[in-house]
Amino acid sequence: MLYLDHAATAPVRPEVLDAMRPYLTGTFGNPSSHHTYGEEAASALDDARARVARVLGMRTGDVVFTAGGTEANNLAVKGIVLAALAAGRRHLVVSPIEHESILESADFLRRFHDVEVTMPEVDSHGRISADALRAQVREDTALVAVGHANNEIGTVQDVAGLAAVTHATGAALHLDAVQSAGWLPLAGLGADAVAIAGHKIGAPKGIGALAVRGRIPLEPLLHGGGQERGRRSGTENVAGAVGLAVALELAEAEREAASARVGAATRRVIAGILAAVPQAVLTGDPQDRLPATASFTFAGVSGEAVLLELERRGVVSSSGSACAAGSDDPSHVLLACGVDPAVAQSAVRFTFGRETLPDDLPPRLAALVAESVRAVAG
Repeated sequence: MLYLDHAATAPVRPEVLDAMRPYLTGTFGNPSSHHTYGEEAASALDDARARVARVLGMRTGDVVFTAGGTEANNLAVKGIVLAALAAGRRHLVVSPIEHESILESADFLRRFHDVEVTMPEVDSHGRISADALRAQVREDTALVAVGHANNEIGTVQDVAGLAAVTHATGAALHLDAVQSAGWLPLAGLGADAVAIAGHKIGAPKGIGALAVRGRIPLEPLLHGGGQERGRRSGTENVAGAVGLAVALELAEAEREAASARVGAATRRVIAGILAAVPQAVLTGDPQDRLPATASFTFAGVSGEAVLLELERRGVVSSSGSACAAGSDDPSHVLLACGVDPAVAQSAVRFTFGRETLPDDLPPRLAALVAESVRAVAG
């Protein structure tokens, strides 16, 4: 089987497993315990925190380990906005193409805390302009939350430009970097909070991180023992934190070479599918996009049916976010980009890993996609 769904999850890297193993076996202590076992675990946790912070361009104390990207986004959106309520900032800006963890966190704040939520428009490629954001932010805005790169269509945002608009009103900018980690530089973008997830970059599922600059107040969502400097209670996943740090460092070290290599192959895939399938339309920005994402609509056919045909031919891919799998509703991302609902339901997404792709993949995949679309169309 050809696995082309790395945006949903990636395999654990052998180096990560090797780094984690000691903290799953002999060095298994609780980092809050004041004895040798606990101190060894605490030292490993501190080291992992520092390594993650370096890649993100943050201070060591800014990093909060979480159970994944969804929790990191929840903590950022809810935690920053709830902490800002006392200062009279009751306004939140999120884009309409965000991951469900951000959109549903915003809806929670609206329903239970009377927070006003507004959304800037995106263009047909899913881009948020500085002018569109400027029309939304105001003096009582607490937070602007945007995805660095969209998880369905791969469009990359101008984070530095959005940060300048956000900071002009004194608001904070949260960046969902779950999909961009390992593919795009994360430091120096001007974000006040950054979320990442381990299982997208070669660490196991169940570990992530949120880095929040120390000057930003953060209300915890989990209460108890006061771990993570009081921002996220619960005994820390030491092995997971170590694995995340190793995976993130490896991905960052390989980033430029992998992005160039995989990006070139992805461009050949896009060109091949557009040439082989008459109704194929590339979604997302044709230039400013993740190097490993190729997403299309195929008007007149069911995307789910195309996926089944592809799997019969040995190709595993998806129609978009794994978090929305099983839903019959068209993609909210594509709808926000102005795609017709019926066309949006024909979406198929291919996402590649960092390994070297075979030279024959682009023409072979184009042929398989064309066969699958024809089979569905009858």
